[in-house]
Amino acid sequence: MEQVQWADRGQLLQVETPDGSVQGGCVGVSRLGSVQVSGGFSIWVQLHGSSWVEAKEGKFRLRSGDWIAFEKDSKPTVQADRFGACMGLTLSSDAMREMTRFSDRTLYAGRGHVGRHEARIALRLWREAAARLAEYPNSGFDTAAMRPILLHLAGVQRELAARIPRCPGRSRSRKRQVFGRLQRARLYLEGNCDRVVRISELAELTSFSSWYFSKTFHSLYEESPQAASARMRLEHAADLLTHTSMMIGEVAAASGFDNCCSFARAFRARFGVSATRYRSAAASSKADSAKQLAASRTIERTGT
Repeated sequence: MEQVQWADRGQLLQVETPDGSVQGGCVGVSRLGSVQVSGGFSIWVQLHGSSWVEAKEGKFRLRSGDWIAFEKDSKPTVQADRFGACMGLTLSSDAMREMTRFSDRTLYAGRGHVGRHEARIALRLWREAAARLAEYPNSGFDTAAMRPILLHLAGVQRELAARIPRCPGRSRSRKRQVFGRLQRARLYLEGNCDRVVRISELAELTSFSSWYFSKTFHSLYEESPQAASARMRLEHAADLLTHTSMMIGEVAAASGFDNCCSFARAFRARFGVSATRYRSAAASSKADSAKQLAASRTIERTGT
């Protein structure tokens, strides 16, 4: 595998990270380019614009500042929109173990958001690692080159890692293993916000019994899998109301609700207003933000 690859202007790249070798690579996608990853843990940060991601855990949309990470058998496909740019890292299992040895940290499946400052740092460190890997393409896992960006991304996930001591297990290794499985299940819920997910699906994904999975999930995240699924589906509906022109009935169906009445009750209980009022408030807020941005740019141009 080439250690630095970039898909741009509609180009399709297929990236394979084989196990049994200590490898890590820098991957990027922009302007309608797409990348398919086979094998290896991968983590992505959206720099600007947006991207669509499809993996074993479901479908996701990334906006500027969003990050997402997948396990080695997730096989994600990442495609940027016309103005999007997304940077990524792919790591074999041996590379992940190497990371644990030099930092006592690792990365986990999941999804989150970083501020503009952290995103800029990540991009700078990614570019430095990519330059080093391009200079020495056959060096395998270059610890010196990859350490800064990996430590930064581990720091981005620090809120996730803070939950690890709450996982069952006698050793730190076992706690990490349990946490990694539960994080993947949580990501699966986020990636399937268009339907009701069965506990049996999540139990199979994590290789736990349904009882053990439900008990451990609730203990770790302080909500049941069913409650987490309902919350994520409603948050997904709110996102659709804010960023699309879909009709209320279409939003309800796209969020896994059988009818508009049950959706309306659940949405009002969650957000305190109807879906229609929520959309109107979101539109007003966006209009006010646009006016403020335009005014600030006018001031900058005129110097007054």
